[in-house]
Amino acid sequence: METTAPAAERAPAERTAAERNAAEKTDLTALSEAELEAFAEDRGQPSYRGRQLFRWLYDKGARSFADMTSLPKDFRRRLAETARIGTLEPIEQHTADDETVKTLFRLPSGREIETVLIPALDERGEAQRLTVCVSSQVGCAMGCAFCATGLMGFQENVPAGLIYEQVRRMDALAEERYGRGVSNVVFMGMGEPLLNYDGVLRSIGLLTHEKARFGLSPRRITVSTVGLARRIRDLADDDPGSRLAVSLHAPTDEQRSAIMPVNESEKTDLGALEGALRHYHQQTGREVTYEYCLFHHFNDSETDAERLADIARWVPSKVNLLMYNPVAGIADFERTTEARLDAFAGALARQGVTVTVRRSRGRDIDAACGQLKRLSKDE
Repeated sequence: METTAPAAERAPAERTAAERNAAEKTDLTALSEAELEAFAEDRGQPSYRGRQLFRWLYDKGARSFADMTSLPKDFRRRLAETARIGTLEPIEQHTADDETVKTLFRLPSGREIETVLIPALDERGEAQRLTVCVSSQVGCAMGCAFCATGLMGFQENVPAGLIYEQVRRMDALAEERYGRGVSNVVFMGMGEPLLNYDGVLRSIGLLTHEKARFGLSPRRITVSTVGLARRIRDLADDDPGSRLAVSLHAPTDEQRSAIMPVNESEKTDLGALEGALRHYHQQTGREVTYEYCLFHHFNDSETDAERLADIARWVPSKVNLLMYNPVAGIADFERTTEARLDAFAGALARQGVTVTVRRSRGRDIDAACGQLKRLSKDE
């Protein structure tokens, strides 16, 4: 089947007039409240018009300038001529047997991302917690050997406003299905969040902003990274108040480098990671969560658990154990057995490590950890 390349990948001469016009306009969803104030002033408006724009975008969820009825008509007309509101187009949605929902969204560029709503239900089927797993990039440059997103390579950063939009869309779905909104956000979808550092920090600012719709506590937001040491230090110094999770997956440099190319550099190996995490804890006082996916006879022995316990003692922490989720096209990894999982968890507990086993959610719709990738009907 012949397909059309995303607008961002087509040469300027091949783009439609509408696409060229849209590309030349300022995307307001990429601007902070202060930048929206400056944007308004540059167009002869008082700065408070920028604050009104912010409220329309992030509190009331306006998707067109015509909806912004508190703005003067002349200003709305000029906005339509010079600016745009980046938005997500829902393409597909799938619901798993455990009620996890995965939605495929198309970005303004034409590329696609996946976002997951994960409900934690009690015995009565009522949602106790509703978590949105957001994508911060299209694809990923990290190339972890077991991850479907890594097969795509890096294609594009998702701007802050469209990270926020993923949460807004899933919040509406949560309200419809469960009668309550989103409670938690995790940056564990497509991409390495700390390689879209500015966009991620801005989006956390939007999600926690008192004038925006959600006003989430930063403690309800978790940023997950493969362990970019310099950026972890930056995150500690900038401190948006969010929680930090590290995708560790192996307790030695040799093992980790075999499955995670990020570990091959002395700037990002376990030694560098230890220094960065000690700095993070010193600056923020918060514990770190280690995500550890168990692969059969690779990193799931009791010796591996003892080495992991040594890492867990670097700073106050806890360990989340994950069972591997098979990915089409990656045949070199197998899930560990339940018996080895139990033995591994037991060994950690005996070493005094706080450990939890995180059961896969949404596996039947490829929405579980490591499975997110572009899977639209025309692919």
